[in-house]
Amino acid sequence: MIKWRSLGAVIGGDGDFLIKRSGYATVEGWREIMKRKIRIAVVGAGLIGKRHLQAILVSEEAEVACAVDPTEAGRAYAQENGFQYYDSIAGLVAAGGTDGVILATPNQVHVENGLECVAAGLPTLVEKPLAADVASAQTLVDAALAADVPLLTGHHRRHNPLIQAAKARIDAGDLGTVTAIHGQCWFFKPDDYFDVAWRRAKGAGPVFVNLIHDIDLLRYLCGDVVSVQAMESNAVRGNAVEETAVILLRFENGALGTVNVSDTVVAPWSWEMTARENPAYPAVDQSCYTVGGTHGSLSLPDLTFWHHPERRSWWAPISATRSPRSYDDPLVCQIAQFAAVIRGEEAPLVSGAEGLATLKVVEAVKRAAETGTVITDL
Repeated sequence: MIKWRSLGAVIGGDGDFLIKRSGYATVEGWREIMKRKIRIAVVGAGLIGKRHLQAILVSEEAEVACAVDPTEAGRAYAQENGFQYYDSIAGLVAAGGTDGVILATPNQVHVENGLECVAAGLPTLVEKPLAADVASAQTLVDAALAADVPLLTGHHRRHNPLIQAAKARIDAGDLGTVTAIHGQCWFFKPDDYFDVAWRRAKGAGPVFVNLIHDIDLLRYLCGDVVSVQAMESNAVRGNAVEETAVILLRFENGALGTVNVSDTVVAPWSWEMTARENPAYPAVDQSCYTVGGTHGSLSLPDLTFWHHPERRSWWAPISATRSPRSYDDPLVCQIAQFAAVIRGEEAPLVSGAEGLATLKVVEAVKRAAETGTVITDL
């Protein structure tokens, strides 16, 4: 096990520091860890936990330290794949040999598990959402900050190279002043999806389960959100949870955004079906986000940039340019970045604080819809 300490002074240094990693207290020890693969444990061997384990297996920067899951199914999966197995975080901590942890456990235990990892000095990447509510997420963020242990949130879409390309174009000013943003998240969940009781219960609708990813991307591309308005409906299925939501966002930079999410619409306009990140979803040649500015507009994920080559006017010819894009697995890219964070080479792309900020917006959407008011205390 590696006890992580702040490594800002390490980069470029030549020995005037102490690094406590697996008993290392020398520059030579630090150089040793820089040469080998980072050992990452995955806690939770469910659907997303298995995807993380597979991403680690193909990573050039990391290797599987162990799989942790309290269930017999988790034990069987670990044994089938040749992973070291423990039934608790305490077990992996006691065994040592782990440099960082990915928590892919149920949302309700993210904070409990995260605090356990932080107390052990283990850099931790928590699957989204960071916690089941803002208050408990704040507790985890504060604990990691106090312990000087890296805490990351698993909003893996930010690691997609096409998002990095879009971010670079926006930051370079190609769009001019960003004034309007639209996000669309339409898809149809089949009836048998709701055979599981918790999926019909409050808190399990597309706002918390699906839209949180879209909100995080819009925040990353366009800046912080300062106010939220929203309306929700459950008119089709009549479950206790929402199935459609329409949202208005005001960004700190003055831009306005509209976001529409529904799991009752047969349509291709969702990130899952357009980005080709996950082969479980059919791929379509459509877009689901548009970002508009005073000099041009950008659609995603197709990376089409629209602008007037000469005079900016709706009477003037408009040109479309589509940038090339790669199809690198963002989960694998996320593993590489996590390894770099553990080594002290990079700051987290999606820190715990960023995950908390996105969770605040999503919670504000729910409050706005319930109260019919504008929420500004984000």
